[in-house]
Amino acid sequence: CAILEISFRKVPIQFGQISTMQSSSGIPSQETLPIPSSLPESLPFTSSQVVPLPFPMAHGTTTLAFMFQGGVLAAADTRSSCSGLVACPASQKILPIHSHLVGTTSGTSADCALWKRILSRELRLYQLRYGRRLSTRGAAKLLSHMLHPFKGTELCVAATLCGWDGGDLFYVCSDGTRLEGSLFSVGSGSPYAYSILDQGVRWGLTVEEATSIAREAVYRATHRDAYSGNFVDVYHVTSKGWTRRTCDELIHTYFDLLPVTKI
Repeated sequence: CAILEISFRKVPIQFGQISTMQSSSGIPSQETLPIPSSLPESLPFTSSQVVPLPFPMAHGTTTLAFMFQGGVLAAADTRSSCSGLVACPASQKILPIHSHLVGTTSGTSADCALWKRILSRELRLYQLRYGRRLSTRGAAKLLSHMLHPFKGTELCVAATLCGWDGGDLFYVCSDGTRLEGSLFSVGSGSPYAYSILDQGVRWGLTVEEATSIAREAVYRATHRDAYSGNFVDVYHVTSKGWTRRTCDELIHTYFDLLPVTKI
């Protein structure tokens, strides 16, 4: 057993890698199956050969979130891209985590969905143990600590946690970065979204004004960024929980913002 444990430590398997301990038939034998308790604690792993991707996985998105007197507003487009292709025109990039917390996601769709489920599970277990919800600040710190060991790997997650326990907004990246702020925009279309948000967002906005600014910011980004588009999804988080405001096709926003010319 001791010999097997040493062999597991020498040949760990990383994301996107193949194991060197496979049999000639290509199917790992029963003796070479990894045992979680014998894996090293430090990540990432660096041994074994990386499998090259068949084509560059270029992707982009536009997500944003900001605070105002009515709560926290989050908005995002719904286009998932893979290189030069539109993989999904109706992807959900704002993921509810619990009744008072949502997260905007940018990066690899599968990674974002996986870590959203992991975070939801950990927050639910915390609530069951202690009889109260973990704060947004605590959730951001927990997610940052869970993601930090994967720094330098192919993991790609950039999330903005929008919660309500007084109103909190945190940006968390897959390298462990954690930032607190009142306005964030993440993704390839974020420079264009910031041009609208910087001049329009203020504390005294009404819910309708905040929703209109968020929709316009996403629209302006999708107009210039080919990796963003299709629909705009808007969520509003208050002390009563989150609500999904709208999920409109961007062509409707185009006609709403089209200047009327008098004949």
